[in-house]
Order: sequence, then C-alpha cells, then structure tokens
Amino acid sequence: MIYCSRCLYNEHHPLNIVFDEEGVCSGCRVHEEKYEIDWAEKAKKLTSIFNDYKNISGNNYDCIVPVSGAKDSYFIVHTVKNVYGMNPLLVTYNKQYNTDVGVRNLANLRTQFNCDILTLTVSPDTVKKITRATMRRMGSIYWHCIAGQTVFPVQIAVKFKIPLIVWGAHQGNDQVGMFSHHDEVEMTRKYRKEHDLMGYEAEDLVSDFDGITEKDIVQFKYPDNIEIERVGVRGIYLNNYMHWDSKLQHEQMINLYGYETALQTRTFDTYNDVDCYNYSDVHDYIKFIKHGYGKVVDHATREIRLKRLTREQGIQLINAYINKEPKNLEMFLEWLGITKNSFNYIINQHRNPKIWKKDADFQWQLIHPNHSLFIHPNVNRLEMDYAGENDFELTAVGKSTDRKNKYIIIGKGTDNWA
Repeated sequence: MIYCSRCLYNEHHPLNIVFDEEGVCSGCRVHEEKYEIDWAEKAKKLTSIFNDYKNISGNNYDCIVPVSGAKDSYFIVHTVKNVYGMNPLLVTYNKQYNTDVGVRNLANLRTQFNCDILTLTVSPDTVKKITRATMRRMGSIYWHCIAGQTVFPVQIAVKFKIPLIVWGAHQGNDQVGMFSHHDEVEMTRKYRKEHDLMGYEAEDLVSDFDGITEKDIVQFKYPDNIEIERVGVRGIYLNNYMHWDSKLQHEQMINLYGYETALQTRTFDTYNDVDCYNYSDVHDYIKFIKHGYGKVVDHATREIRLKRLTREQGIQLINAYINKEPKNLEMFLEWLGITKNSFNYIINQHRNPKIWKKDADFQWQLIHPNHSLFIHPNVNRLEMDYAGENDFELTAVGKSTDRKNKYIIIGKGTDNWA
C-alpha cells in the first residue's frame, strides 16, 4: 500500500488522492499553497464578492451561512458578520444525534451574534427509515445529516431569493488537494452527489423494499437547476480566501465567545464535531470498518501539514485511537431499533477487500495493520519542519436543563438566557 511521504494518507482515501515522483500526496502539495499565497490579495477579492451581494435596500439578508453546534460555525459567522459586515441568515439542519454541548453551542451562537436562524427538523420516523436504507445500501448512518446540511441552505436560498451561501472549508481541497486554492472552486451539485452523498441523490432512495416514498425525501431534494439559475445561487468556501487553520480558529472562538469543547472517542481533537454523539464515534467506527482509517488520521494529517505534529507523533496518535470501540453504539442501536448483530452484519458488507481480509478464525483483519508502513524512504528528506505544539483545550461544561447521554431532538441549550 502506498502512503504519502509527508502525511498519513494512503492511496485508498475515499475522495481519491494521487502521489508525485517524491511520494508526496496531492493534499500536501496543495497545502503548500497556504505558505505561498498572498492572502491580503485574497481578502480583497472576498471583500469584492461580499460587496456585490450586500442588500442595499435592507429588505433581505445579504447571504446564508449554514451552521451547527460545532465545527467552524462560530468562525464563519464571526468572519462574515463581524469582519466583513454582512447580514447573514443562519440555517441549520437538525441531525437529531445532538449532544447537550452541541445544543448549548448553537444556542450561544445565535445569541452572541444576534442573528436570525432557521432550523429544519425532519420527522424522526422518516430519518430512521432513511438511515436504515442508507446503512444497507452504502454503509452510512450519516447520509441524512450530510444530505440535509448540504441541501437545506440551497433550498432556503431559492425560497428567500438570497443568492450567496458562505461555507467554511472545501473538504476535497483541504484533505486531498482535489482543487487548488487558486481555482476558488464553488459549491456544485455534482460534487455533493459524487463525494458528500456517496453517489446517491435523495430520489435514488425511493424504494418499496425500504418503504421510502417521494414524500419521505422531499426535504433532502436539491432544487431544480432552473430555480437555482433564476435566483443565481452560488456557494463560496472561505478557505479559498484565507489561511485556513481550524485549531487556531476554534481557540479564537473559545476566547471570544465561549465555544464549548469536549473529549471525542476516536480522535484527540476536542474542537470539531462535539455536537454529535456519532460523528467521531459510531460514524467514525464505520468509516474505519469500510476504509481502514478514521478521523484521527484526518486530524493528525492536518496537524502535520500545519507543522504542529511530527509524522512520528501522528503515527502514535493513530495507534492510540484507531482501534477504539465506539462508546455510543448502544444508544444508536436503541434509537434505530436494531440489534448489534444486525448492525455488524450490514456494515461488514461494505468492507473494502483491498484493506480487509478474514484470518484463519474468520475474523476480520487489516491487510496492512502495521503502522510502521507509514515510514517512507524519503520521509526524513521531505518532512516539513516541526514548528509548534498540539494541545487542544478542554473547556468547562456549561449548565442547562437538557438531558445528557441521550439524543436531544429539540433542546433549550441554556438555563441562563440573555
């Protein structure tokens, strides 16, 4: 198996990755642009884009910002509203796997920034029906979350005639260098289907076998191209216009606005995905079963590229987290109404045979389990200089009346409203 000589990605990354003659992956090569780009010029370009979309009459919002109770939501809203002076409408898809930390973060975000917010909560029965289908078809418990998060902002843009949507980082750009920062790639339906949604549009889920009807998938359907063109909807990514550093951005938001962090089951990053019981837990465990790697590889690779980890330290972190069992599996099984045996049977159908094999006792084993395989003959020559520290803050836990250790469909968020 081929591994990058700088980071910890291998040739089987699901977003696709290529290697040059020095064994450096496309993601690392595109990351090099962050140290070469004139970001002041990029900021001017972003200013020009925002100026073009400001609603001079004041009778509508300037743009839409998709948010959640985690990831880079605070930083994006802070940048759009407080740095560039835009008037955003916040939109959020309720993933229904919500933690109390995530509910508090979202409540705090909408009050700290004094923004209007629209929330889509799909019927829990419908979400469960879709989740059973996507588990069977593509081995995913998270398809409905990604589908909702990526289509609800577009639906609202069309409905309210707000043409500009502002996203954070483009995953294909940030992880595998699918595009250059100079391309300034924007949101597309094609990328969403092929990569975010694993090749399935909402319409593809309609099935008598799964009991899914056209009515069930309405909230996940992408608007018609004619509607999008009539409004002129476009979605830009901020990481094309600023040096994107998720760790430093989160720490700024902790200091400015009291963003809450939390320990995660299968990664050392305490900043991202704290709003969800499953993302860095059951969902990530499934990712490991399917692709042989997990979120800890994404996070260690990111920190290596940003010069806060050495490659060897990244390997140590992977060894510490990659085999951890999910803590919240029973919660998910109870919510969906299936047994653990059923769960294992379904997910095992989606293992990559290039990565997994059964041993003599019919137990699944990684074909390349030894992470010393990450050591590349060119690593000492090519590794970027180690220049920083990698501690992630763990904040105090806020108070609220919302229950803990249980999915929160609708939560108050805080018992101390401003």
